[in-house]
Amino acid sequence: MKQITATGQTVEEAVESALAQLKTTRDRTEINVIDEGKKGILGIFGTRPAVVKVTMKIDPFEEAVNYLKQVAQHLGAPAEVEVKTEGKQVTFILSGEKIALLIGKRGQTLNSLQYLTQLVMNRHSEQFYTVLLDAEDYRKRRSDTLVQLAQRLAQQAVKTGKEVALEPMPSYERKVIHTALMGNRKIKTYSDGSDPHRHIVISPVK
Repeated sequence: MKQITATGQTVEEAVESALAQLKTTRDRTEINVIDEGKKGILGIFGTRPAVVKVTMKIDPFEEAVNYLKQVAQHLGAPAEVEVKTEGKQVTFILSGEKIALLIGKRGQTLNSLQYLTQLVMNRHSEQFYTVLLDAEDYRKRRSDTLVQLAQRLAQQAVKTGKEVALEPMPSYERKVIHTALMGNRKIKTYSDGSDPHRHIVISPVK
């Protein structure tokens, strides 16, 4: 958090000085007047300068985008970031030539980045945001794959009469599985284990 204390003959001059040093605008700062100053006799004797403390406000969206770009650059996969908001859910869409590096095997890199980006964003925000990270429409493709997997394993559970445990997944992927099998009365689903090993179990109804 950038913060600066500045002085001037008036409060306004002190604020303008601080804004110039911070290279920012008034709407992106919080201004605290420490001393309004005092005009001396004949404008000279006993004069006391005005003192202000100006703190830059941090934009959580800007911080998240900068974080993603820095990580992408570090991983050797420079990326552009598009931001979409829907209520308190924020989706960051990554694009670039080497975007597969940011997705990783079964989306593991993307999931880790998503978790870290949510931490970065909410550290600088007054309200809590849920962050979703996507690249090359991966989330939809992954969702379609999970639905097909869920249906296939549900059939297996019914056929064998035995429970089937899936691999550990983040909460929103587990939700896809639960939702996909909600209408199947021959099985029930539940989550077991604790993060990061929490997984879904498909159990046949006896």
